[in-house]
Amino acid sequence: MNTTKTRRGAAPDAPQKASAFSMVRTALSQTSGLTFAALIIMVIYFSFMEPGKFNTISNFDLLAQNLSILIVLSVGATFVIATSGIDLSIPAAVVLGEVFATKALGWFTVGEGTAVDVTDSETKLSYILVALLAALAAGLIVGVLNGVIIAYMHVPPLLATLGTLGSGLGAANLLQDGTNTGTSALSPVTSGEMIPGLSNIILIAALTVIVGWVALRLSVFGRYTLAIGSNEEAARRVGIKVERHLIKVYVLAALASSFGGFLSVSYFGTTALSGHTTDNMQAITAVALGGTSVFGGVATMLGTLMGALIPSLLKNGFIIMGVGAYWQDVAIGFVLVLTVWFDQMRRKARTKQ
Repeated sequence: MNTTKTRRGAAPDAPQKASAFSMVRTALSQTSGLTFAALIIMVIYFSFMEPGKFNTISNFDLLAQNLSILIVLSVGATFVIATSGIDLSIPAAVVLGEVFATKALGWFTVGEGTAVDVTDSETKLSYILVALLAALAAGLIVGVLNGVIIAYMHVPPLLATLGTLGSGLGAANLLQDGTNTGTSALSPVTSGEMIPGLSNIILIAALTVIVGWVALRLSVFGRYTLAIGSNEEAARRVGIKVERHLIKVYVLAALASSFGGFLSVSYFGTTALSGHTTDNMQAITAVALGGTSVFGGVATMLGTLMGALIPSLLKNGFIIMGVGAYWQDVAIGFVLVLTVWFDQMRRKARTKQ
């Protein structure tokens, strides 16, 4: 029997709105302290090893620009991993986003050779929008395929997304005949500065994190995502349409990836059919390092932002030090294994409490 008493005529206590400070403090508490410590250690190490090269404003600005695309990919991956799923098809969605964007430009413009150029300033915006919609269409196709195969055909996410990874990359090569396409038409998207001193690509990445945080923490979509990751059967019993929601999650992740492809072709000025093979590993590493549990139910967007810095700082520091590209991949893979191991130990510790 409930013995709680209230004063006569007094209204029940209303839940207090969280202050901005408390919200930030909560987000930080969800982020692994080891992630922040690792960031500090790497910055100190590379600054000591390469003084005047690593710790410069120009290098950090370039690092932030290169990091922006990974952040966009990682925001989408956060939602998938929060459901205890995994998305290996990120490179396919990225490359298809690039290919669809340049193909869409090719339908409306005439270029020299493989270059697609738009010089009329009055039509640039419309062409950019067409390319963006085409890139997002690629993500929609990949996301729906992933979602249907996983939710309704009950194929494990690892195998399902591995299949779409191979199929998507193969389709991109068929559409391009195995050759890349260059374009300067999309460069204003990422090279401009809507805010003086801040590249558009960095601004876009920051806005993506904010939108992802709102969707994860302040929306029904985010609550359903975490509920499914915590206990899929329990979520189904309380009325959540798990299969439909999983499709939405994988569509969202694929849209983020194809949008990343759109940003990539805008930033680099060319498609990269074989240039995104490790994007999935880097995004998953970023999400896991940030404190999102690979077993589902726990996710933090701020942590994903911090976690994305780890592989990017490693790669940036290794390049400056002259370490070979293969060793970069080895280091990132090693960090991923350690992260999953640490997450598993953390889950066991919580279970024993």
